[in-house]
Amino acid sequence: MFVCPKKKKKKENPISILPAFPSVALCLAFNRFIFFTVAHRYAAQLQVCCPQSPVSYSIARTTHAHMIASGFKPRGHILNRLIDVYCKSSNFSYAHQLFDQIPKPDIVARTTLITAYSAIGNLTLARKIFNETPLSMRDTVCYNAMITGYSRNNDGHASIRLFFEMRQGGFRPDDFTYTTVLSGAAQIVDVEKQCQQLHCAVVKSGTGFATSVWNALLSVYVRCASSPLVSSSSSLMGEARNLFNEMPERDELSWTTMITGYIRNEDLHAARELLDGMDGRMEVVWNAMISGYAHHNSFQEALLLFRKMRLLGIRQDEFTYTSVISTCANNGLFQLGKQVHACILRTEAKPTVDFSLSVNNTLLTLYYKCGKLDEARYIFNNMPVKDLVSWNAILSGYASAGRIQEAKSFFKEMPERSILTWTVMISGLAQNGFGEEAMKLFNQMRLEGFEPCDYAFSGAITSCAALGALEHGRQLHAQLISLGFDSSLSAANALITMYARCGVFEDANSVFLTMPYIDSVSWNAMIAALAQHGHGVQAIDLFEKMLKADILPDRITFLIILSACSHAGLVKEGRHYFSSMCVSYGISPDEGHYARMIDLLCRCGEFTEAKGLIESMPFEPGAPIWEALLAGCRTHGNMDLGIQAAERLFELVPQHDGTYILLSNLYAAIGRWDDVAKVRQLMRDRGVKKEPGCSWIDVENMVHVFLVGDTVHPEVQAVYKYLEQLGLEMRKLGYLPDTKFVLHDTESEHKEYSLSTHSEKLAVAFGLMRLPLGATIRVFKNLRICGDCHTAIKFMSRVAGRDIIVRDAKRFHHFRNGECSCGNYWVEREANISNICSCHYQAPELIFGAKNIQHPLISGQLVVSLLSFFWARFLTLQLDKKFDAWIPNHTDFRFLDIKARPWHKVCHLKKTMLPLCTAVSWTFLPIEPFCCFEMKPKQLCLVIRILDELALFGKFHFGAELLEFDTSTS
Repeated sequence: MFVCPKKKKKKENPISILPAFPSVALCLAFNRFIFFTVAHRYAAQLQVCCPQSPVSYSIARTTHAHMIASGFKPRGHILNRLIDVYCKSSNFSYAHQLFDQIPKPDIVARTTLITAYSAIGNLTLARKIFNETPLSMRDTVCYNAMITGYSRNNDGHASIRLFFEMRQGGFRPDDFTYTTVLSGAAQIVDVEKQCQQLHCAVVKSGTGFATSVWNALLSVYVRCASSPLVSSSSSLMGEARNLFNEMPERDELSWTTMITGYIRNEDLHAARELLDGMDGRMEVVWNAMISGYAHHNSFQEALLLFRKMRLLGIRQDEFTYTSVISTCANNGLFQLGKQVHACILRTEAKPTVDFSLSVNNTLLTLYYKCGKLDEARYIFNNMPVKDLVSWNAILSGYASAGRIQEAKSFFKEMPERSILTWTVMISGLAQNGFGEEAMKLFNQMRLEGFEPCDYAFSGAITSCAALGALEHGRQLHAQLISLGFDSSLSAANALITMYARCGVFEDANSVFLTMPYIDSVSWNAMIAALAQHGHGVQAIDLFEKMLKADILPDRITFLIILSACSHAGLVKEGRHYFSSMCVSYGISPDEGHYARMIDLLCRCGEFTEAKGLIESMPFEPGAPIWEALLAGCRTHGNMDLGIQAAERLFELVPQHDGTYILLSNLYAAIGRWDDVAKVRQLMRDRGVKKEPGCSWIDVENMVHVFLVGDTVHPEVQAVYKYLEQLGLEMRKLGYLPDTKFVLHDTESEHKEYSLSTHSEKLAVAFGLMRLPLGATIRVFKNLRICGDCHTAIKFMSRVAGRDIIVRDAKRFHHFRNGECSCGNYWVEREANISNICSCHYQAPELIFGAKNIQHPLISGQLVVSLLSFFWARFLTLQLDKKFDAWIPNHTDFRFLDIKARPWHKVCHLKKTMLPLCTAVSWTFLPIEPFCCFEMKPKQLCLVIRILDELALFGKFHFGAELLEFDTSTS
């Protein structure tokens, strides 16, 4: 017997080292038998790994590791199987390493890698392997893999080129080839002729059409019909319908493609007609129809179809429920959505993971959009599986509801973040007044490697609008252009708002005019920009252009247009648009619309109409209504109605500081100082603190903030010194601080100092100091600008020769050469002639012209007579009989104890009065008649504006209508 010699023991490989046999042939046969046995066992183990799952991938890796440890060298089908498993588990590096180890890879290995690389969009590597495949080795399956890669990655041109290359190489296309090529062609075909050419090519091939080929050809016609380049989509849909009717067999995809085609071409009637004619009960087709109704905002039809689907016993899946719930969410139909939720809980006892995830995510959207955020969080907490969509839904809910602190905490808890996550958080911070935090988060996002999309840029630009950071906003605009986002609709809309709110109206208008596409948000943003900058008439003109462009206004549009009317005092226009909301557009006014209308009426002194409007409201008036009424009462001194409005506000919002301040100012205007003290004591008793006024200005790309009586800013002492010097020049022109804007119990010597430390004055002075000559000063304030600061900044603009723009809590004020764009209409001030004269201190020079006068006493006498008449007529007070302001050497101008501004200087300026000023005085004053001549429209409008302002305080109106002057050329 043959005995193997003994050797030193070592670890032996039972597969690679065979026991010695007396016959070499027997040894080789046994070795071959062992190899194939082991190979068969490995192949069987890999065969189990067909499903794509972590368990399958783990088995495959374990099997491969055992092969390596045992020294087994896999061949052919085992290597191909390993490559396939690694590709399907996205481990492409292992797959490619195995592929490189094969001396001569076969067509299966090559096709597997081509398919895998195409699936992840790496067409370069896929084409490289395809090109390295010898022509003799290629087959139809290999070509199909490469053509499919091009089609799935939206490269229809390359798929068609390769298809013709395949035919020229003598390879016969099969049904899958035609299906794939037609799918790629559907992405690029945009004219009817191309559809017909592809149709002919398929017919000429002589291949018996499979249903998949018919469906792909049908998709070509349908997609081409929805192309904007097609002149007649209806004819193409007719061709598609003929093709559909000729199909020997139709499946779910056939019906869905046809119905989707009609929906894309906005022919819902034809789509529904096709659905009603369908014999089978294919839920996919019904889902497509419901989704189409939802997309076109036909929510009633969508819900009725869902109900019919249930009555017919057609199975509902996750796609059905998500479409119906989305319809409810987008239309605010919370109760219906809640019923659908209850239906799901009742009928879906054991939902799959995919079903639960998609439906629960849609439910989260329903609940947070309908204001039920706590219920949405409850659903989120009880979800068995959550994905990034779930987390983003709750974050969006917190951000849109203004619950920023909760949004911040939730954002920090998120296990992963996408670009959408960052965008939602940035936009939420920006829209809720946290502009600085939004900018920091935007920069942090970029540091963490996320490239911002156009929506992220929109959020950052919105934060610049809130901060008034113009230069930062311009930098973001430049980045948008460099990254190719300049055509983005959301970014352009944000830019319009940013430039408008930063006081650069011209740039906002430029963005609007250069937009390639304009939607309702764009129109609203531009109309709002005009309104904020005091261009009420232009805002109305743009609104009319919007209507002519067939853009229907929405609720926000009417909020903006009513604000424009309020800013400009356009009562007649405001009444028209308020009534047309419901009559012409079917939009019921909400509390915001009523508040703006009441604000407009009250600012123009129409209290009876405003009170009647409040009484006619279909719902209980809330705080915004009473606040608008109280503000109007404060302006016009309507004590009784103002107290009534304040009492309602104390009930509704007892902690709102604005109510106490407005009521206190109302009492102070008529000298009821005891009541002022009571209101201030009430504030202290209730723990209500007045929001501190602050103003800020962007200088050298840095925002500088100033508080009232600021002592913190590093350059504040220099600012005070500069203000003191500037004040001397302002007083030479007639400026005197109006101490009525200081509380009565302040010591008199401190009143003027208190006014000089207001934050807007400090910010303007800082801008004059630090910005280069000629640069526009842009200041932003969190509260309304006070009357004295408004007057002072007018003087500042004249002394410094600079344009100054101030954005307060309500609107923009453009100061230039001593005048303001608001026409003093929007400024809180005392109801006396002193204030009105101060607001229009340049009026004598503008009205009286610049010619040398022959009789200077006449000018002074007319001015004094005019003002004397107003004082006696409107304030019902007796004039001082010793009043002699018309004397040329008189240096002070007094009505009792109230100082008027430097109208007396007209007697010293060596300027003449245009003749029509004589006529104006003659019309209103019972004094000697003068000669009547013409006045220029611009000067006439200024006279009428002063008369109208005085008339408002006298509780009746006169001006252009009474004088019968034509101001249309002004």
